[in-house]
Amino acid sequence: MTRPGAAVGGEIVFATHNPGKLREVRALLAALRVRVLGLEELDPLALPEEGDDYAANAVAKARAAASASGRPALGDDSGLEVAALDGAPGVRSARYGPSDVARNERLLEALAGVQGAHRGARFVCVAALATPGGELATARGECAGRILAAPRGTGGFGYDPVFEPIEARGRSLAELPAEEKELLSHRGRAFRALLPAIEASLRA
Repeated sequence: MTRPGAAVGGEIVFATHNPGKLREVRALLAALRVRVLGLEELDPLALPEEGDDYAANAVAKARAAASASGRPALGDDSGLEVAALDGAPGVRSARYGPSDVARNERLLEALAGVQGAHRGARFVCVAALATPGGELATARGECAGRILAAPRGTGGFGYDPVFEPIEARGRSLAELPAEEKELLSHRGRAFRALLPAIEASLRA
């Protein structure tokens, strides 16, 4: 039996226009020696409008990309859930403002005066794999931590500068080396759990 993560080659589509996500997923799948194509490398594809469920959004993206490209395709949806905001921004995290900076500023303003354990939060990611033949697999990953009082670090993207994972020993996601972030992050955990299904789809 071939161990998960062994080199298999081939091509797979990741249904995203986000260069940060694409970079992370390419690194996560590097051991498979697979070429991960972003949507910018394919004919224009309109992704389905996002709803209010991580899994449904991830599956819809993956299915749309697999159908349009004729290749196995990945989709993901993720969000930041803040306890003091009753789980907001959650599945609407990418729609919380017009830019990463604006979203972080809005979040910090919403938490003004909130202290200590009340700043607890978690990142959630659901990753989905769809094949042109209709096969489907999903996996979920989470990363628990807290929201910082101000942004720190220059790496990563999105809410990384304001989120400190419990396991990061006082550093924000944006302060972690890429390899360490991959191990701790919600996206890293979700896509690692999906690796056996991805490998199987490439060998089919």
